Amino acid sequence: MNTLIIILIILTGIFALLLIIALFAKKEYGFEREIAIDKPNKVVFDYVKLLKNQANYSKWATMDPEMKRYFRGTDGAVGFVYGWDSEIKKVGKGEQTIKKISEGESIEFDLHFMRPFDSNATVRMFTEVISENCTKVRWGFDSYMKYPINLMLLIMNMEKRLGDDFTAGLRNLKSILEK
Repeated sequence: MNTLIIILIILTGIFALLLIIALFAKKEYGFEREIAIDKPNKVVFDYVKLLKNQANYSKWATMDPEMKRYFRGTDGAVGFVYGWDSEIKKVGKGEQTIKKISEGESIEFDLHFMRPFDSNATVRMFTEVISENCTKVRWGFDSYMKYPINLMLLIMNMEKRLGDDFTAGLRNLKSILEK
């Protein structure tokens, strides 16, 4: 009986320590990836501002060609919603809504995942003229994890985990636009 009590005290202590650590652990995370595309800025921006085009280059969209997609509004305009629902866990279910557009420069989306877990993020795509026929595209992601789930940020490298998928998407985008 004494051994069981000692084990319970130790486990309770570990659990309490983890909750205390979570109070001070970071909750926000983000990253950005970039690529140069040999096309004029207008061509690149006009392509990336259309959310429907993500089906052609986003790694997650290309993982499940059978996913259900739905759209509301005018693509390429503030308020447009692109939603998806996939049985593939990594793709899940969610929506992106165009929040802000700075024509020829940037587009900002609100991203809401509903499955495999509920979360929100802000996603941005920037285009920058390098030369008349070359454009730099930066794709960024900012999100947060609520307490105490934020403990996962201590052991998971979210930049590596998601950033590699953004890099793959940018390579796909480059391949499509440079054809």
